[in-house]
Amino acid sequence: MNGPVVVGVDGSTSALAAVEIAAREARLRGVGLQVVHAFIWPSLHVSLGPSPVGPADGGLRNAADKLLSEAVARARETEPGVEVTEHLVTGEPLTVLEARSREASLVVVGSRGMGGFIGLLVGSTAVHLAAHGRCPVLVVRGDAGATGSVVVAVDGSPQGDAAVGFAFAEASARGVDLVAVHAWNTWTERGDDDPGHPQNLVDGIDRMRSAEERLLAEALSGWQDRYPDVTVHRRLVENRIRQALIEATEQAQLIVVGARGRGGFTGLLLGSVSQALLHHGHCPVAVVRGDVS
Repeated sequence: MNGPVVVGVDGSTSALAAVEIAAREARLRGVGLQVVHAFIWPSLHVSLGPSPVGPADGGLRNAADKLLSEAVARARETEPGVEVTEHLVTGEPLTVLEARSREASLVVVGSRGMGGFIGLLVGSTAVHLAAHGRCPVLVVRGDAGATGSVVVAVDGSPQGDAAVGFAFAEASARGVDLVAVHAWNTWTERGDDDPGHPQNLVDGIDRMRSAEERLLAEALSGWQDRYPDVTVHRRLVENRIRQALIEATEQAQLIVVGARGRGGFTGLLLGSVSQALLHHGHCPVAVVRGDVS
């Protein structure tokens, strides 16, 4: 998509970090940046102006204007060549950002919020956006300034193919390597004899490993042809899925996951795997839906 990058701001430190990432993403895409603040107070019918006994520049409306101006200034300082516009939109954050995602190429939000985006991550807004946004959603958490590779979680599903494509494009634009991780296992969380140690459930481990290697290679092959400039490192990991991906974020600058998966990432739709990354990942997390038209 050639739509703008949209970043939600609320005056928090986390939101300003998101502004910097969003400005860079806009430059990489060659599109504009919309800095958006969801201004819920008019719908609550409260006074927006300064208090009669307070400073002339006080009040909710002035506070919203100030935080927007600060965010816009940060974006322009980060990427002077990007066209930046500010948008004060009446409504609650979830509704405002979901609506903006319909015309955006990417929505960026911080991992912790306040004010207009209270509990932004790991709360309802970011999780809802990742599940229902109409474009990829990038949640800025962990070390947003990391310089490692882009990591993508590969499961071989048609839905997950969109995440693989997004990851290739990001790695190409950033000029870094791509680490493709496919986690698989034959374990159960509870063994009959020793609950503390997983048990193998199937025979033919070598055959299963070979099948997983083929799945990983096939999921990448077409995208490697489209992005010959990207160096790809295939990582087949026999481990619990959440643990494998969280560990992969330790040396990454971005991890990309699909919103739904199967095989090695069954139930990826903002279930245990993606939520684990949103809570515990060490770098920004991009969630890409494969069913958006």
